Amino acid sequence: MDATLQEVNTALHEAQVAFLSYKNLSGKKKAEFLNAIADEIETLGQELVSTAMRETNLPEARIIGERGRTTGHCRMFAKLVEEGSWVDARVDTAQPDRQPLPKVDIRKMSVPVGPVVVFGAANFPLAYSTAGGDTASALAAGCPVIVKAHPAHSDTSDLVAKAIQKAMKKTGMPNNVFQHLHGKGFEVGQALVKHPHTKAVGFTGSLVGGKALFDLANQRPEPIPVFAEMSSINPVILLPESLAKDCDKTATLLASSITQGVGQFCTNPGLIIAVEGEGLKNLIAKLTEEIKKALPGTMLHQGIADNYHKRIAQTLTQQGIKIEGEASEKGDTSQGQPLVASVPAPEFLKNHLLAEEVFGPFSLIVKCKDLAELHSVINNGKGQLTSSVIGRDEEVTKHKNLLNILIEKAGRLIINGVPTGVEVCPSMNHGGPYPATTDSRFTAVGTDAIKRFVRPVTFQNFPDSLLPDELKESNPLKIWRYRDGEWLKG
Repeated sequence: MDATLQEVNTALHEAQVAFLSYKNLSGKKKAEFLNAIADEIETLGQELVSTAMRETNLPEARIIGERGRTTGHCRMFAKLVEEGSWVDARVDTAQPDRQPLPKVDIRKMSVPVGPVVVFGAANFPLAYSTAGGDTASALAAGCPVIVKAHPAHSDTSDLVAKAIQKAMKKTGMPNNVFQHLHGKGFEVGQALVKHPHTKAVGFTGSLVGGKALFDLANQRPEPIPVFAEMSSINPVILLPESLAKDCDKTATLLASSITQGVGQFCTNPGLIIAVEGEGLKNLIAKLTEEIKKALPGTMLHQGIADNYHKRIAQTLTQQGIKIEGEASEKGDTSQGQPLVASVPAPEFLKNHLLAEEVFGPFSLIVKCKDLAELHSVINNGKGQLTSSVIGRDEEVTKHKNLLNILIEKAGRLIINGVPTGVEVCPSMNHGGPYPATTDSRFTAVGTDAIKRFVRPVTFQNFPDSLLPDELKESNPLKIWRYRDGEWLKG
């Protein structure tokens, strides 16, 4: 049942009360909570897997893998906060005799911002939803979380929410440090973002939805950050010399990535850019062969399927578009038929619609007459989550200028690989310049995701007894700190 506006208001007030105590809990206590969440999710067993399969049409192996990713994220953040150095503590001790002016004692660390609202994602019922990366990183930071369940998998969300609430009770967390609401329309989401106790928002979804939340948050009397992952076509650049030699291998790799999960990934390779020639002709022939063999797949829900069919139809009517290959089986209206099309670079450059995401098993090949035209296509590109370059080492080395351009365009650069598959590890950056995200300085995956939900605070001339443990002179937590120009521990 959809939450009422009164329930939204009550939830935020309760979250604020929880924040006043939760923010002061030790890293060890937060770690116990996060580990318990992972344990309780695993305890749900086959019930969770079957429910998620029923609601999303995703296969069992995908759901099991996503469950592992979700629990892995929780345990990764548990390890991070238990160790404690993530707060980035800085200590500049006093120098009362310094000339010409004395220096006071100044210490700084990151502190949680307050209640965080998380919107569940349609395409990841576990890893980007109720206990996903946004929730795990916000709880790790010391922020209470209110999740708005995605209506496409509300039963799955309910199961995970109950697991989190069990973990909350088992580890003695403050009441209402995690809350769970439903809302099919816009009203609940808008009320959550506008509420004065909300201090940050996590969102994964469409450009329209993310931008709407971002604009709403900036219209508040107190604007707040919205960390929205929204739209990316993840260009793959095929270097000409290597393409001529490795076209079959490259085509097979691309076909697998395009059709994986019925193309319903934010890292789907939606754009392939290459210079015309025999190598590209051969690649298209092989890619066409692979795409023809691919089967249509049932999409996450009818709304996503309808939008895919609409966007495909719209794309195919544009000037210069040519269908290169499509799955032999058509599928029904709930399914996504794999398809690859091509367009000459000049037509692509003058038609902004062709640079917009088509969410599903589709990729557009941009045919460039030479490297200069290829560079024009890349230079005119929007912000992306990823950009990939496929070429042998010696050829990639000759195109360092291309890599320098891509650094400005994407959050993750890949050589000789495809963008699908986002490893959960400290080095991962899952973000990018607008419209990929609303703030390219942050990641939604990896330990640095915690930085979205904290802010720096400086403590000047504080008595040692009043300082947080992370900043006390004796460093009782034995964390790494930047003290008077040196990284020290203990």
